Parts: sequence; structure tokens; C-alpha cells
Amino acid sequence: MSTTYWIVAGIAAFAFFGSGMMKLASSRAKLLANKNMGWAADFTAPQIKLIGLAEVLGAAGLILPNALDIAPNLSKAAAVCLFLLMSGAANYHRKRKEPIVPPLVLAILALVTLFLK
Repeated sequence: MSTTYWIVAGIAAFAFFGSGMMKLASSRAKLLANKNMGWAADFTAPQIKLIGLAEVLGAAGLILPNALDIAPNLSKAAAVCLFLLMSGAANYHRKRKEPIVPPLVLAILALVTLFLK
């Protein structure tokens, strides 16, 4: 496993874990109070929690299989799933005329980890 992979995967996992935990730990009302979370108005509380859970599990999937050397191909699956999740998020933000750079950067980070492995 290359050092470059661990750096990129670590950055991506940190970002996904933080984003996911924020969605899991915050109420929908608290997210709506944040001006950068306007998208939350279009989703129910369980849907937001599910998105957060997907991000947290994806973050774990980027790191744990390789760190523990147990089914390392799961890291590739996690990278693909996170890429698809963030591609969908970028498209959704585009339709709402919101900034698409954050989800695009995360999508690219996930994609890069796939090819560094």
C-alpha cells in the first residue's frame, strides 16, 4: 500500500466521517438553520440520517479493510460507492443552483483512492 494512498484515503475518510457524523448527530431543524444546508429542506430526517450513515460507513470502508488486511477489495467498493454518492450530491446541488465544488472534491478524492490502490 503506497504512502500516497494512505494520505489521500485519510483525507477523504476524515472529510466523509466529519460530514456524516454532522448529519447523524444534528437534528433536521438544526441543519435547516445552517444557511449552507438548504438542501435538507427537501429530505426527511430519516433520509438525512441515512446519507450520514452512508458517509460514515464509506469513510470506515476506505481505511479499515486495508489497515486490518481483511478483504481489501472492500476499500475499492467503498470508494466507488462514495464517488456515486457525491456525484449524485453534486448533481442535486447543481439543480438547486448551490455550490457544487465541495461534493465534487469529495467525489474526486474517492475516485483517486480507487486508482491509487
